[in-house]
Formats: sequence, structure tokens, C-alpha cells
Amino acid sequence: MSRVDSSPAWVLAHAARTPDAPAVDSPWVRLSYRQLADRMLALAGHLRAAGVGQGDKVLIALPLGPAAVVAGLAVQALGACAVELDREAGAASLDAILAQTGARQAFLFGQDARRWTGKPVLSHLYVVHASPPPERMLQVLAPAACTWVQEDGALAPEAQPTPLDTLPSTPADAHAAIVYTSGSTGTPRGVIQTFGNIAANTRSIVEYLGLTPADRAHLILPLHYCYGKSVLQTHLLVGGSVFLDPRFMYPQVVLEAMAAEGSTGFAGVPLTFELLKRQASPEALSKLKLRYLTQAGGGMAPDTTQWTREAFHPAELYVMYGQTEATARLSYLPPRLAKEKAGSIGIGIPGVELRVVAEDGTPLPVGETGHLVARGANVTPGYLDAPEETAAVLRDGWLWTGDLAWRDADGFFFLVGRAKEILKVNGHRVSPAELEHHLASHPAVKEVAVVGVPDALGGEAACAVVVPHTGAEVKDDDLRRFCRESLPAHKVPKHVVFTDALPRGPAGKVLKAELRTRYSSVGSS
Repeated sequence: MSRVDSSPAWVLAHAARTPDAPAVDSPWVRLSYRQLADRMLALAGHLRAAGVGQGDKVLIALPLGPAAVVAGLAVQALGACAVELDREAGAASLDAILAQTGARQAFLFGQDARRWTGKPVLSHLYVVHASPPPERMLQVLAPAACTWVQEDGALAPEAQPTPLDTLPSTPADAHAAIVYTSGSTGTPRGVIQTFGNIAANTRSIVEYLGLTPADRAHLILPLHYCYGKSVLQTHLLVGGSVFLDPRFMYPQVVLEAMAAEGSTGFAGVPLTFELLKRQASPEALSKLKLRYLTQAGGGMAPDTTQWTREAFHPAELYVMYGQTEATARLSYLPPRLAKEKAGSIGIGIPGVELRVVAEDGTPLPVGETGHLVARGANVTPGYLDAPEETAAVLRDGWLWTGDLAWRDADGFFFLVGRAKEILKVNGHRVSPAELEHHLASHPAVKEVAVVGVPDALGGEAACAVVVPHTGAEVKDDDLRRFCRESLPAHKVPKHVVFTDALPRGPAGKVLKAELRTRYSSVGSS
């Protein structure tokens, strides 16, 4: 059985070579590699004493900060599996995850204590709090034993753990993380990421971004999101540093910190750059020292992509595509080809093979639309305790991404849309993504999402949910006329509705299921 190094091993190696180099910082805490390693080993020792061993699953529900980094590293230093969750997860989801993982230990943020009441399966809770947890908080969390963890990831002095002295040898196929996504049934679905998956994906990203110890990422994305976690992992691998900044509700503050910290890299989803486009001042942008930017988490409007390239110049923008089932990343578009291959998700990252295939898995020729599939060492072995869902996406060694795409003659891939979201309008297949890109080019449209709704005449109809620019005067007929000018009749949305904002999940993705429910009756009158 093959063995693989891991994030904890990378941290220890850098702590030995460059102990005083910055590793993980935030607006309130700064940790060198020596400090990060010491906190990781101390916490790992405490977890071991609390009964955590290889293969065990430990829940982590913490805000973006050094304590969350230390917790994840400490769990994996034991060869155990980190289950990082959104702090806002509802009670039903949390109960389902506890039952599925069998976790007996968890890390939580002190102010979230009441969400963790009535969880008798948990024997030990690690409470991250600015000061010793007050008695009333401990009473809420009883009968679980509680250990105070400071915001820099250090244990309370009285804990006096025996630090972990050596890292166990970790099999490549051992579970390192479970990342939860929403399943097709609406219940949480845990994507397994092995130590081998993480090592392979991290090294591939490092290779095409050209990361070095001099790189410093400014991270605003949560660590329970595989995109955010990959930013951390890539910089820990090369001995770079990460500045964790949870203040993106104030974009100007983040930009000022980015300049002051000398950050060289910044990662965002489409909403990130849309907000910066609206609020970033030219003066703040001019002070940045960025070498590169990355964008993933869905397609970005062409005008926002263009603004990002111009506003952050000379930093290069890497448009990327990935999935949780691929640990983080599947493809990237080299910045030098941004204009020539506009709209493309690029080529497979090092070590990943992409294909476009028919329903039966037969490869399709250049230019023909089909299912996008992938294979590589970064692809998950499956979903936790979900053999049927695993079999549906993993077929003959290939990950079926659920996306439709086509490939050009140079081997670059272009997404058409999610296979399950493709609309069937009067016998025609209609791509919501195509309609969204077209409508987004209208000067009055700030954001748009297209979903299928029941048609009063039977079948399905396209409904465009539009967020207009402030002060824009636009009617539904105006937008339908705009579509008719360059699209065939079956692609013109039958319904256009207006809203102040699109519903989004924690990672910034539009919640289309919510939109379908909200506007399901729009065509019934």
C-alpha cells in the first residue's frame, strides 16, 4: 500500500528549515512555521489522549482563522479525518452528519455553543474562545468534556498535553477529509478526500501557478469550501504564507490589508469580483502587489472577467474549473490565452485527463457536445456511505462531472451547462448558461439566473430571474426582444422576472433549486 506525505508533514519540514518564516496570519494573530508546528503537535497530543486515532472522524465548525488551520492539521497529524463544516449548518444537517460520521469529538466556536446542545454522541468538545469559556457556556455543552482552545490555536496552559512526537505513516488511500455538499435528495452528502487525493491536487496547482516560498495568499474563502482549503494547502506545501481575512463584507478594508501585507495571490468566486467591481477604488487597487488571481466556483460574466484583468493588471487571472469530487481542481485557462480562448475552462491540470463522451462513455469528436468526464489521482473514491450515488458518478475509473461540454481542436474545453439543468423546451435542449451569458451582456442587467419552470401548456419553460442595475429602466419585453435579436425562438425565455438579489450559498453559488421553487407558478396564470 502506497504512503504519502501530508499537510502536517509539510508544516514540520518548513518549521525545521525556516522556523521563523510567516505561515498563517490574520488581522489578529500571526504564526510562524515554528509556532504553527508547535500548536499542531500540542493539539494532536491532546486529541490522541481524548481517544482520536487513525481513521477517526473529527468535526470542525470554526470561522476562518488560525485556530481552524491548527485544528485541521492536528486531526490529520494523527492520520484521522477532518470533517470541516459551515458554522451555519442547520440542526437537522448537523445531526445527520454526526450520525453518518460517528464523530465523538468536535471543534466549535464559543458563540455557537447553543447550536451544539443536545448532542449526546459527542464526548469531547474543543471550544475556540477569546477567553476561558464561562460556566454558563460549559453548562450548555454538558455532558461533553470541554477544552479551551485559544484563537491562535494554542491550548489553555492548564491542559498540559503530551505533544505528538512523530507523525504516523499515512496510507495514500486513508480518509483525510470529508467535505459535505448538498445531495440530490437534499440531505448532506459527504465527499471523501484521501491523503493521496489532497497531495496530488495540491502539487498540480502549485505547478501551474508556479508557487514559491515568496508567495503570500490573501484568503477570504472559508476552509470548509475545498477551493479555500486548496489555497491554504498549496502555500503550506511550498513554504509560503496565507493571510486569513474574514472581513470581505468590507471589501475596501480587505484591499487595504492586501496591500499592507504584500499579498501576491488572491482567490475568489464570481460574486467576489462582482462586489470588488462595484466597490473597489482605483487608489486601493493601485497599491496592490499581486502576482496572480484565481477564479473558480462557476462561470463569471464576461464584463466582470474583463474588468478583473484590467483592474488588477499586471497580476494574471487564472480562470479555473473544479469540483469537490476532484478535491478542488480539474482545469485551468493559461492567462496568456485569455483572449484567444475566451469562455473556455481551459485544459486539464497536470495529472488530470479530461474527455467529452456520449451517454455510453464513448469519446466524442471535436466540437460535439457531451458529458465532461475526468480521471486523475485527485478524484475521490466516492461518497461516504452512499454506494449508489458513488456508482452514478464514478464509472470505469472516470468521474462524471455532471457538466456538458465540448472540446475544440486545440484541446480546450468549453462548458455548456449542468446536464440536470439543461431545459427541454418544445423538444429543444436549451442551456441556461448560454441564456445567462447573453442576458448578462444587456446594459441594464447586473445579474441573471435562468431556471426551468412548469409550462401551462405542458413541459418546461425558461424563466430568467434578473437583478437589474440600480436605476435601470428595463421591462421583461425589452429583454425578450434583446434575446430574439440574436437567438432562435426556442431559446428566448418565456418568463422574465425581476428581483433585488439572487439567493446564494456560503460559497457564493446561486441556489437555483430555491429559484425553481420560488417561481414554479409563474406560468400557471
